[in-house]
Amino acid sequence: MTHTDDSAPHLAWQSDGAAHTLRWHSEAGNPPPKRVVEADDQIPADTAYKLACEGTGLLWRGDFQNARQLLQALGRRIDRARERADAKKKAAPKSEAVQPGHAFHQHRQVQAQRARILGMLLIPVEPGFVIPLRRAPEVQAACREAYGEPLAGESFAVSLRELQGLIGAHEWRKKGVAIAALDGAIHPYYGVFSPVRGEYVDLVAQAPLPSTELAFDIGVGTGVLSAVLARRGVRKVVATDMDERALACARENLQGLGVLPQVELQKADLFPEGRASLIVCNPPWLPARPSSPIEHAVYDPDSRMLLGFLKGLGAHLAPGGEGWLIMSDFAEQLGLRAPGMLTEAIAAAGLEVAARHDIKPRHGKAVDRDDPLHAARSKETTTLWRLKVRT
Repeated sequence: MTHTDDSAPHLAWQSDGAAHTLRWHSEAGNPPPKRVVEADDQIPADTAYKLACEGTGLLWRGDFQNARQLLQALGRRIDRARERADAKKKAAPKSEAVQPGHAFHQHRQVQAQRARILGMLLIPVEPGFVIPLRRAPEVQAACREAYGEPLAGESFAVSLRELQGLIGAHEWRKKGVAIAALDGAIHPYYGVFSPVRGEYVDLVAQAPLPSTELAFDIGVGTGVLSAVLARRGVRKVVATDMDERALACARENLQGLGVLPQVELQKADLFPEGRASLIVCNPPWLPARPSSPIEHAVYDPDSRMLLGFLKGLGAHLAPGGEGWLIMSDFAEQLGLRAPGMLTEAIAAAGLEVAARHDIKPRHGKAVDRDDPLHAARSKETTTLWRLKVRT
């Protein structure tokens, strides 16, 4: 007998004169739609768009591939509505220039609104992670990787958008992300930040090591930086993370790359016990509030991890050791962090900059003039700060 959690959120709707309920699941922690209607292949895209904009969930009963096409149609309508709004703004009398920080917050609002509307197309999932729809794909492996086994024995509903994210993450995990510095691949788990920004990996692969005895990797994620340090000859790396999913991901990657014997994984908030000659940290680069658990690798509210690393670094560095802080200045370019804040925080923590190594981004958005944040991205620099205790 499968135990069900009656306290979990549920969808509720009427169909054929009867009341129905179904467990709701959202990795982002989004609440279930307050109103739900059943929908199938006969629903016009304009009707679906109107209902979704009003906050009505569409529980799909038709062909799965048609649901995918409807989701694309909803996306096109969102884009057209946005284009009309942008055209009105351009036609209006110009006032003061838009500040980068305002552009960033506006961009996030647009993304959130888009996610809310697209998230209204819902897919039922039966026990064992089976989708009871025509032409539905097999999603058992993707769901187990993201959700684990407890949900496997229950029926529930999930947004098609989230389901597609799970499927995409499953493919990324199978294929892996090529890392030149490792001459191998990293296989990211769902919800663990993928090292697609290879420039920061190159910085760690090339900076001169202060020692090869012991290193700490704070916020291990996929394990990519621990692997780089191990491949560079560091005899032992103690890697920490608070996310169980990240620790499992790192373990699998380090095992696959043949360096797990050199790395000790610990669940810890920032530092492990003891001191090391090298402590590496690549915290989230933007001091903003994440809108979902998955965004915690990108957004660091109030710069908590950054400041925690700086404040605790001196107490965990061995004499003559270095702390390597990998940070982009994207937040400064966006106006989210004052230009001198980082250097002031370094000094306030009793640290000094021994050296810094800079690199420009190579990802596609850095040269995409249609990107709403292009002005900031085009000026971005990623830096490895080599920090020492001030003497």
